[in-house]
Amino acid sequence: MTNFGYTLMTEQSGPQQLVSYAVKAEQVGFDFEVSSDHYSPWLMSQGHAPYAWTVLGAVAQATSRVELATYVTCPIQRYHPAVVAQKAATLQLLCDGRFILGLGSGENLNEHVTGEGWPPIAQRQDMLEEAVQIIRALHTGELVTWEGDYFRVDSARIWDVPDGGVPIGIAVSGEKSIERFSPLADHFISTEPEKALIDEWDAATGGKGRKIGQIPISWAPDRDDAIERAHDQFRWFAGGWAVNADLPTPAGFAGASKFVRKEDVAEQIPCGPDLEAIVESVRAYWEAGYTDIALVQVGDDLQERFLQEAATPLLALLRDAAQ
Repeated sequence: MTNFGYTLMTEQSGPQQLVSYAVKAEQVGFDFEVSSDHYSPWLMSQGHAPYAWTVLGAVAQATSRVELATYVTCPIQRYHPAVVAQKAATLQLLCDGRFILGLGSGENLNEHVTGEGWPPIAQRQDMLEEAVQIIRALHTGELVTWEGDYFRVDSARIWDVPDGGVPIGIAVSGEKSIERFSPLADHFISTEPEKALIDEWDAATGGKGRKIGQIPISWAPDRDDAIERAHDQFRWFAGGWAVNADLPTPAGFAGASKFVRKEDVAEQIPCGPDLEAIVESVRAYWEAGYTDIALVQVGDDLQERFLQEAATPLLALLRDAAQ
C-alpha cells in the first residue's frame, strides 16, 4: 500500500499556520507529514523560515495519528549531530513513536549562516556518515565519547531516549551514495521518481525500509493562477540539486531562476484544479517503487482551501490509482 503525506513547508508558512495545517491534514486523511528544516526560504516571495523542531514539537502534541518526519535535517554544520540526536529522541517521545529522522548533506542556503564556509560535496558526505554514526551511538542511551575526523563528543548521554532509538532515513542521489549510506539508514529518501535508484537500494539492502519521496503540486481553482503562484514561489525548483545545494541566499536563487518561464514551471509542477492531472504526475513515484509520497501544496494563501476542498477527493483518487 502506498502512503500519501502532506508537507509542512516552513519556507512558505509561519509557525502557527503550520501547526493548524498539520491538524487539518491529519483530519482529512493524510497518512504522514514531513517538515522541511531550513534557516531561509528559497525565494523572498515565500517569506518564512520558522524553526522546524519547535513546530514539530507542537505538531506532535496537536496530532495523534499521522507519522512525522524531517525532510530533511542536515546534521553536519548548523546542528552538531549530538544536538540532533537529543532533539530527535525528545520528539520521538512526544509523538509516541511516530517520528522518522530524515537526514541529508544539506544546502549552502541554510548551513552557511554559522560562518564556517560550505564544504565540497565529498567532504559533506564524509561528515554526514560520521554524524549518523554519532546519532546512532547516542540513541543507545549509553555514554558516548567520540573523536572523529570532523566531530568531537565529550561524555555525552541522551537521558530521555525512546526504546530502540529513532528510525533514520537518509537522502540519497545515486549508486555511490546508496552504497555508502544504505548500511546506516532504515529508510530511503529521494525526490526523483527513478526506478533505478530504488532498485539499487533494494539490491544493496535486500529491500529494507520504506522509500520516501516528495512532489510539489500547485492546486488552485484557476489554472493560470496556479501557474502564477508556482512561478512566483517555486521556480527555484527548476535548478536541480546541483544548483540548489550550493547557492547561499534567496537573492542568489532569484538571480539563478530569473530566466525560468511560467511554462517551464508548469511542465515540472502540475498546476490547476484538475485532480486527475495531479494523480498522473504522482503516479511516476509509486510506479518507481516509492512507498511513501509527500505532496507539497505551493503557496500559503491556498493551504486552507486545498485542505478543505481538494485534499480528500485527491487522496481518494490517489489511493484508488495506486492500488
